[in-house]
Amino acid sequence: MTPRDDILDLGKRIGQSIIGQDTMVERLLLGLLANGHLLVEGLPGLAKTRAIKSLAKNLEAELSRVQFTPDLLPADITGSEVYFSEGGKGEFKFQQGPVFANLILADEINRAPAKVQSALLEAMEERQVTVGGKSYPLPDLFMVMATQNPIEQEGTYPLPEAQLDRFLMHVEVGYPDETSEAAIMRLNRDEENAAHGKAKASAATRISPQSVFDARKEIGVVTVSEPIEKYIVALVVATRYPDRYDKDLANLLQVGISPRGVIGLDKVSRSYAWLKGRDYVTPDDVKAIVNDVFRHRLILSYEAHASNTSADQVIDRITELVAVS
Repeated sequence: MTPRDDILDLGKRIGQSIIGQDTMVERLLLGLLANGHLLVEGLPGLAKTRAIKSLAKNLEAELSRVQFTPDLLPADITGSEVYFSEGGKGEFKFQQGPVFANLILADEINRAPAKVQSALLEAMEERQVTVGGKSYPLPDLFMVMATQNPIEQEGTYPLPEAQLDRFLMHVEVGYPDETSEAAIMRLNRDEENAAHGKAKASAATRISPQSVFDARKEIGVVTVSEPIEKYIVALVVATRYPDRYDKDLANLLQVGISPRGVIGLDKVSRSYAWLKGRDYVTPDDVKAIVNDVFRHRLILSYEAHASNTSADQVIDRITELVAVS
C-alpha cells in the first residue's frame, strides 16, 4: 500500500467511530500530515476526545490525556527532576511528563493558568523540553490537540493571541445532523453490547508512523505554482491592509495575520491537495482550509465585536475580494 492508501484507511477507520464529524476527522489528518497542532473548539459531547483516541488506537502512537485545571503545574506537563537515593548515594533523575507521548490531548486548555499553558506551547514550538539546564527532545511523531469550551468563561484563562498563533489550525466543531444522531445511538448501543459480550473482535493492524513520515515527504514536493503563491500571500496581506480592498472591511480588523499564517496556509494547502489525490495545489484547496488557518490569528476590532461579526465572516469577505492572479 502507498502512504496515501494508509492515511485514507486511517481516516476511514476513525470515521467509523466518529459519526457526523467528517470535517474534524479530516482536519485531524491534515494536522498530522502538516506536522502541526490543532485547537479544537466545541461544546461537550461532540467526540473531540473520542477522535484523538480513535487516531491513537489505529496508529502506532502513544496517547497522553491531560485534563487542564487551575491547580495544574508546569512540571505536571513537562516532567521534573526527582531525587533518588540508593546505596547511600543520591542523584537527581529526570522523570518524563505526559508531553513526551506522540499524541497529546490537552483537554480544556483554557482552564489552566498562563504558566502551564506556556509550558505546553513551548514544547509545541521547540519540540523539546528543558529542565535543570538540560534539553530533552520530543518524539518525531508529535501532535497536540487542545480543546476548549466556547460557552464556559468562568474560571478560565483565555490563550493570548501570540500563543494562539502557534496552533496550525483552529477547528470549530458543531452538532451532527439528525441522521448522524441516530447512527451515533446505534453505534453506542453496539459498543455496549460488545463490551458485555465474552468474545472480542480481533483488532485491526495499526498503521505505522512511517506511513505518516513517507506521506510528509510526498507532500513536501507537491507543486505550488507562482499564481497560487501570490494568492496565498494576497490573502494574508488583505488581513494586514484591508483598506486596500474595502473600507468596511478595514473597520472590522485590528491586527492581521502573521508570517506563521503564510507558512501554515501553504503547508495545509499542500496536505489537503495530497489528501485529495493531486500533486499540485488549486485555489479551491486554499479556500477549503483558509478559515481554519486564519480563524484564531485574526484580531477583530471593537466595531466587529459590537456588530457581532465573526472571524469567519471576515475571512469569507476577504476570499470574495481577493482574486487569483
